[in-house]
Amino acid sequence: MNDLKIKRVYEPEEEQDGYRILIDRLWPRGVSKNNAAIDEWNRDIAPTAGLRKWFSHREERYVTFADQYQSELNANPAAEIFAEHCKNLLSGNPVTLLYGAKSKICNHAIVLRDWILNFWQ
Repeated sequence: MNDLKIKRVYEPEEEQDGYRILIDRLWPRGVSKNNAAIDEWNRDIAPTAGLRKWFSHREERYVTFADQYQSELNANPAAEIFAEHCKNLLSGNPVTLLYGAKSKICNHAIVLRDWILNFWQ
């Protein structure tokens, strides 16, 4: 099986990205839809608007955010479907989950990737 990776959507596309999925609820500012090199946009597995606004990318809130987002994923039927979709894609290609947040250490993509990997176990 190939790797499930995460990457900022603002970073250049690379061949090793494989299948690229934007996982933000909102389209990232300054990214042209024509030049984005995004294979799929899945808004249904992003954090809810309320949780996203509360978190506001404040590092001191990350642990609580991660717990609440995992709870949202556990209750979201689309999340299980998305996890299986990623597993199927990974049989042929790497998959990169794309996010727009500035922080590479405090963002929902980390939580989602870890949730997916744990889902498969």
